[in-house]
Amino acid sequence: MSWESFIYYALLSGLCWLAGAILAFRDKRNMAMTFTGLGSLVFFVYIVGLWISLERPPLRTMGETRLWYSFFLSMIGGVLYAKCRYRWILGFSTLMSLVFVLVNLLKPEIHSKALMPALQSVWFVPHVIVYMFSYALLGAVTLFAIYLWFRKTPEEASDKELGICDGLVRVGWSFLTLGMTMGALWAKEAWGDYWSWDPKETWAFATWLSYLFYLHLRPSCKHQDFLFAWLIFSFILLQMCWWGINYLPSAQGTSIHTY
Repeated sequence: MSWESFIYYALLSGLCWLAGAILAFRDKRNMAMTFTGLGSLVFFVYIVGLWISLERPPLRTMGETRLWYSFFLSMIGGVLYAKCRYRWILGFSTLMSLVFVLVNLLKPEIHSKALMPALQSVWFVPHVIVYMFSYALLGAVTLFAIYLWFRKTPEEASDKELGICDGLVRVGWSFLTLGMTMGALWAKEAWGDYWSWDPKETWAFATWLSYLFYLHLRPSCKHQDFLFAWLIFSFILLQMCWWGINYLPSAQGTSIHTY
């Protein structure tokens, strides 16, 4: 499996995801879930094939992490649709997955077999995969918050809808915490310290605190607009933690997390 073959798998997966989203809007639930699951399966086959071809997990470059993000987001969208039966969920998750697929097509990364010594650790795969899963979950809750905030119907979000938001944030924050813990153990093994306030670590901690603030604020805050805005703000912090740090002058030549 090579990076050049990505376009074929991306096209097939994208068509399946789009078909699932369209079928969801037509209330054909079983067929929508089938096509969405098929698209995710095809995408996962490509990830596994690339893993075998590179002889290392495809988790090193930004392009490789975007593969996992698209895959997890499509899966989460399908699960949420199956559980909550909101027709728009598959449409939003499909759109977001395809955006990252398109970015990878327009801006391919160099995918070599080389893996720097610091990445040759038992913590590398679980740390990055757990983080990507948490990013996908928190991305899904951001889409949900935007939908609830800007939908045209005048009524406020129901307790059920707010419960969905809370549940997604709790699970996403839990995986974020697990990823940070794994990263600290990895840092101790590789560099001798659990935490060094590297620019990426600082942004990760700010993101972690932001979502924790939401979880503590949510039970007592009655201003839904503020809660939704805070979730969007938290997701912006997450973007800085994920890829924005690569463009910060403070990280150039000093951060151990820019490869």
